[in-house]
Amino acid sequence: MEAEANSGSPEDSWAFIQRPGEGCRTVPLAGHVGFDSLPDQLVNQSVSQGFCFNILCVGETGLGKSTLMDTLFNTKFEGEPATHTQPGVQLQSNTYDLQESNVGLKLTIVSTVGFGDQINKEDSYRPIVEFIDAQFEAYLQEELKIRRLLHNYHDSRIHACLYFIAPTGHSLKSLDLVTMKKLDSKVNVIPIIAKSDAISKSELTKFKIKITSELVSNGVQIYQFPTDDEAVAEINGTMNAHLPFAVIGSTEELKIGNKMVKARQYPWGTVQVENEAHCDFVKLREMLIRVNMEDLREQTHSRHYELYRRCKLEEMGFKDTDPDSKPFSLQETYEAKRNEFLGELQKKEEEMRQMFVQRVKEKEAELKEAEKELHEKFDRLKKLHQDEKKKLEDKKKSLDDEVNAFKQRKTAAELLQSQGSQAGGSQTLKRDKEKKN
Repeated sequence: MEAEANSGSPEDSWAFIQRPGEGCRTVPLAGHVGFDSLPDQLVNQSVSQGFCFNILCVGETGLGKSTLMDTLFNTKFEGEPATHTQPGVQLQSNTYDLQESNVGLKLTIVSTVGFGDQINKEDSYRPIVEFIDAQFEAYLQEELKIRRLLHNYHDSRIHACLYFIAPTGHSLKSLDLVTMKKLDSKVNVIPIIAKSDAISKSELTKFKIKITSELVSNGVQIYQFPTDDEAVAEINGTMNAHLPFAVIGSTEELKIGNKMVKARQYPWGTVQVENEAHCDFVKLREMLIRVNMEDLREQTHSRHYELYRRCKLEEMGFKDTDPDSKPFSLQETYEAKRNEFLGELQKKEEEMRQMFVQRVKEKEAELKEAEKELHEKFDRLKKLHQDEKKKLEDKKKSLDDEVNAFKQRKTAAELLQSQGSQAGGSQTLKRDKEKKN
């Protein structure tokens, strides 16, 4: 581009640029600049990179969540029907690569298996909230890395939550209100009435009004289609009045007239899925996929994820301003947090050292007490041993005396016996002599 002085009319060759604090200056343009191609560049870049979209389907087992997903994207996704015997709520995530024309979409569908099947439903929402927070945490950890790879990172944050409401025709269940209240600050909640062909048209109208009234009275913030863009303001404003959408899903195709349509065949007639007189399936598909998919992605990042990120960083001690409302740099925050951490570490180290010294002293006192008890026990045993030894010595002495006395008596007895034997022998000799004479 070349700038030259030109005395022609401003309408023909001059571009006027008004800058704050400056007068009006004129810059001539020699030809077409080309920055009006920026939207095309962005489109080409986005198409080459592809898009991702993550849907969370929350609802009781048997409300047709998988069938509706198949109908929305005109694809037969993998999956088996869930049973009603799950011990708890489990989240099952499946990712698919879809292609439409030259646009690629990485679609992730997350189902809540076993939701509402337990007798105690008090904490049924907890696994769902933990799963959503886990995806936020994974993205935050990727952002906090020194070498970030966000352009190649698979964003698993939930962009839209389709909450399936049972077609009771009366009112919302307590489980529905509690769960949507817990989720409205973390994800874009879009309530839909599943299997809406189960109730009549008049009942359906009253049911929609009742649901809207209960959501407002309980402070549940559901996703509202944006109306700030003039291009979609009218259609989104109209669709907001139709919430919650009453939908029907079906993968069966029946021939109606001269064309094949998705429908459900009943003994009394046929319900066409894409017939707006029969259900709101077309409205849901238009609002969710064709018109507001990018807004759902943007709302997830700028509202729900930013709220989680802010709360998480505040818990970690990071803040934007100091007590004097002055800007607080990240380095200062890091240094302050690091010094605080080191101070707490030294404090804990000192507490552990004091505790260790105290325990050592207590252990030494216990050992001294045990040593004292051992000495006392040793003295008692020693004294007992001496007493036993003295008793044994006295008993030995008495036994020795008895042995000596016994030996003396034995000697005396032997002496008397020998004397008696000699006396008896002399008398026998005397009698023998007398007989011979």
